[in-house]
Amino acid sequence: DAKGRPIRMFLSAGQTSDYIGAGALLSSIPPAGALLADRGDDADWFRNALIDMGISPCIPSRKARKVPIPHDADLYRQRHRIENMFARLKDWRRIATRYDRCPILFLSACALAATVIYWL
Repeated sequence: DAKGRPIRMFLSAGQTSDYIGAGALLSSIPPAGALLADRGDDADWFRNALIDMGISPCIPSRKARKVPIPHDADLYRQRHRIENMFARLKDWRRIATRYDRCPILFLSACALAATVIYWL
């Protein structure tokens, strides 16, 4: 990136659960006040790891949980901005179908698409 830090990208198989990939990236999560995630990331080990890092998890509980864990609904509503960004990126056919099998080329295509989307 611009500050000389290495860019990390983790691509998992399409059928892999998101929180499995999140476990691989825990060590590279930057300091933050909260982490917004969807129900698919609701796991006790993930929540506890975030809390140990000083990050407040804002994750709705899965419906199968016997005792739901409360979350900040007002903060969670801000997550739509993240979803909108991914929806706009997926308008680009090359990214939606992931033509590039090489992770570096895929990251480059995502960066190019994001630049064009938000520059125009």
